[in-house]
Amino acid sequence: MDAITAEDTLQRLNDCISKSQSRTELWREFIRGAQVQRMAEVGVYTGDFAANMLKSCETVSKYYMVDPWRHLSDWNKPANQNDPTFERIFENAKSQTDFAAARRVILRGKTTEVIDQIPDGELDFAYIDGDHTLKGIVIDMIRVYPKVRAGGFLGGDDFSPGIWQHRWKFEPTLVFPFAVNFAEAVGAVIYALPYQQFCLEKNDGGQFKFVDLTGAYAQTDLRSQMTPRRLMRLTAREGFHIAKKILTLGSSK
Repeated sequence: MDAITAEDTLQRLNDCISKSQSRTELWREFIRGAQVQRMAEVGVYTGDFAANMLKSCETVSKYYMVDPWRHLSDWNKPANQNDPTFERIFENAKSQTDFAAARRVILRGKTTEVIDQIPDGELDFAYIDGDHTLKGIVIDMIRVYPKVRAGGFLGGDDFSPGIWQHRWKFEPTLVFPFAVNFAEAVGAVIYALPYQQFCLEKNDGGQFKFVDLTGAYAQTDLRSQMTPRRLMRLTAREGFHIAKKILTLGSSK
């Protein structure tokens, strides 16, 4: 993977955006264009993304698949399943990527448990699609970042401008704005991409810059999303949907 300038990166990302209609297509174009050879995916789940990248990106010679594939008692998100369900999900992820068994490395465990099996500076690209809570994204970005080589990239999913991605009973999604704050802390350029994706370019000794290629990320604060009026609207809307569901069930009997 050749070293490229910030202008090259911007041009490459814009080219990828113009050629894609989904996050999978976006990253496929990016990985191909950047000639990524060693990459990691944190949060593999069913293995759909991994299978697609391994199948369509011939330059990738080593693909680390990082996921605990087990129920986590401290993960309050809808995708948290029971252990038998996760075992089936794990088997599906394996079967989907068996065709590339010689190129994949399965690391079954939480990021803190397995990430050091990847040497520092090993990766051209790391993709984070983990638990998306504040705790999860903090751990994933801090622990994965050293594994990316200088000049490499750290991308991620669920970079949602709104933190209330799920129902009120679940933890908010805080990939954004934490990823932007992380980029500032390490002096990196970070790009907001379509399909709620981000891409951070690792340049040691570089300067922070947030480049919004979508126009959807004007505010990076949390206060505007946590005003009493907004929280009341969220709880009222959820209460309305619950009441509607109960009424629908009742009328169907």
